[in-house]
Amino acid sequence: MQHGPAVRRRKLGAELRALRAGSGLTSGEAARLLGWHQSKVSRIETGTSGVKPGDVERLLDAYGVEDPELRELLVVLAGSKGNGRHHWWHAYRGVLPATYRDFISLESGASDMRTLETSVVPGLLQTPEYARAVTRAAVGGLEESRLDALVEVRLARQDVLRSDPPLRLSAVLDEAVLRREVEGPEVMARQLGRLCESATLPQVRLQVLPFRAGAHIGVTGPFVIFSFPTTSDLDVVVLDHLTSSLYLEQKEDLQAYAEAFDALQFHALSPEDSLDYIAGIADGA
Repeated sequence: MQHGPAVRRRKLGAELRALRAGSGLTSGEAARLLGWHQSKVSRIETGTSGVKPGDVERLLDAYGVEDPELRELLVVLAGSKGNGRHHWWHAYRGVLPATYRDFISLESGASDMRTLETSVVPGLLQTPEYARAVTRAAVGGLEESRLDALVEVRLARQDVLRSDPPLRLSAVLDEAVLRREVEGPEVMARQLGRLCESATLPQVRLQVLPFRAGAHIGVTGPFVIFSFPTTSDLDVVVLDHLTSSLYLEQKEDLQAYAEAFDALQFHALSPEDSLDYIAGIADGA
């Protein structure tokens, strides 16, 4: 099982290795240019050790990389800020599991997020009351102070939809997400209203997979696909489990999940019909 930091290190290392090769330098020559040992370059390229953002910038300078979007992306993968989205979640280190921090890091650095949800509303579209209820249910026995902090994090994550540039979110929601009553009809009515508002945002594409669609490829469970600017080689699929998250980075896995998401979108209602469908359920709530 690969976790967030390991995935990012490997992807960053592979990209730096390709850029070095494209510049015509050997790893030894690159090391000499920067006054490093060759082993340092090798460790970075294989992902066995992390690399500081400043060192990434020095490598990119040595390789003659001028593309500002590519430079920013690789610095983001090294752990610096990017896309105007600061590492605000560091303030919550004491209450966030490592896998959750990794997820937020990927979410903050990504340009696009595709997600299938089969049980709950995506975190980026939740109201405070809904977020509190599902957090309490998912993590039992929480003290109120820790619950408060986790809800704050859930709501702060939503800033990626308002950043410059914003994260582009494509979500397919199984109808069960809309029908499952969380914390009573009033909370659900407000949550459905929030979904309708969110569906009108240009950076959000929201589709409903109605019950009448029958069995579909998403019945195996929810998943998230993160895509990054400039290159698809950095895409990551995230599968959540009760106690951990699984990060998939192999091309065959990425292709399979991308095709699955395309199929789900095909069988789901159009964004316009989905908006009407959600509004209809809200009116009947």
